[in-house]
Amino acid sequence: MKDLRKLPKVRDSWTFLYLEHCRIDQDKRSVAAHDANGKVPIPCATLTTLMLGPGTRITHAAVRTLADNGCLVLWVGEENRRFYALGMGETRSSRNLQRQARLWADPALHLWVVRQLYSMRFPEPLEPALTLAQIRGKEGIRVRNAYARASKEAGVPWDGRSYKRDTWDAADLVNRALSTANSCLYGVCHAAIVSAGFSPALGFIHTGKMLSFVYDVGDLYKAEMTIPAAFHVVGDEPGLFDVEGRVRHRCREIFHDARLLQRIIPDIERAFGSGASSADLPALVFDDDSALPGDLWSDEGEDAAGGVNYGDGEGAEDGGDLARTSTS
Repeated sequence: MKDLRKLPKVRDSWTFLYLEHCRIDQDKRSVAAHDANGKVPIPCATLTTLMLGPGTRITHAAVRTLADNGCLVLWVGEENRRFYALGMGETRSSRNLQRQARLWADPALHLWVVRQLYSMRFPEPLEPALTLAQIRGKEGIRVRNAYARASKEAGVPWDGRSYKRDTWDAADLVNRALSTANSCLYGVCHAAIVSAGFSPALGFIHTGKMLSFVYDVGDLYKAEMTIPAAFHVVGDEPGLFDVEGRVRHRCREIFHDARLLQRIIPDIERAFGSGASSADLPALVFDDDSALPGDLWSDEGEDAAGGVNYGDGEGAEDGGDLARTSTS
């Protein structure tokens, strides 16, 4: 059995790889892509996300190998414009999901996390007296200024954000570049979130979508990474035809230089109060050994240990049915 403590950390991984019009199958202990140009080995043990575009075929053995190595698989549209489905990450512990769910379900703690997420976007602390509506207003001004600053630096005219999925080609170059850059950012954030055992659906600022928490986390980095990347790609090559491809390459360089994967999980922990001294935050402690069975929920306040046959102790004569189910 694999020693779970020796599994590579997400912060040490590569970000993503997009493939289309090829066949992917197992290649020794890894996987490889085959197309008209030949075979290209894929280092799945160090890859965080594999994006499969149109025309890709993948074998059962390749999917199993990717899953064993903790590589998230996404099925996406042409040039990564759309997202269709995903395969699960490698975490075996539910501790992060339980912590996220408790913070999400408690209105007071939910608001605390919302303020944390917003405060992480500003260089100066947020005043405690600010209402949520006022914070949203400050964030709107910050983003508007980020667009204006990037427009001025890149020399690209800016008429406002416009994104319509059904009329992609009708948008101007900079809006297409922004949508492409944000899509790449969401893919990396999604992979980190799932790999660490959080839910991409339980958002705090965003809500109602299966990727709400991905949008929450992605918004932490847009002003720093994707907005400048999109404007500079359009400004550097005004006659550019393949704006989406160039943006993806630029994002890959920026994400690598900024060590994005090394930042995502610590930023989530910060948003969830890791190291905070606030008495309002619950002490959510879970078993670190994810190779052991989970605990058994109890209505008496403390969970009972899993992997124990409770039919062997006191009261066994009254709990035979429970004893048979509690050790599975």
